[in-house]
Amino acid sequence: MEKADIVRMSSKGQVVIPQDLRQKLGLGAKTQLLVYRYADALIMKKMDVKDVEKRLGALYRRIDARTAKYGELKEVDIQREIDRYREEKRKQRA
Repeated sequence: MEKADIVRMSSKGQVVIPQDLRQKLGLGAKTQLLVYRYADALIMKKMDVKDVEKRLGALYRRIDARTAKYGELKEVDIQREIDRYREEKRKQRA
């Protein structure tokens, strides 16, 4: 298990990631990090821009294929699915 480091946040909200962690994770200047909260923890994940672009491209192709097959998704369709889901959950709780 890795040792934990304690860092301080500056008045501008900046945090310095310890050098050994930056080296191990390959973090350098301009590296993009995804930051999100999970319960009471702050999670930081290195972003691979090429991977994100690849995944978004695949997602867009799937959306385009489904739109071509089924047509445009309308707000009424979304609301209908939400209502069905809620009804299903109500039945499960009963």
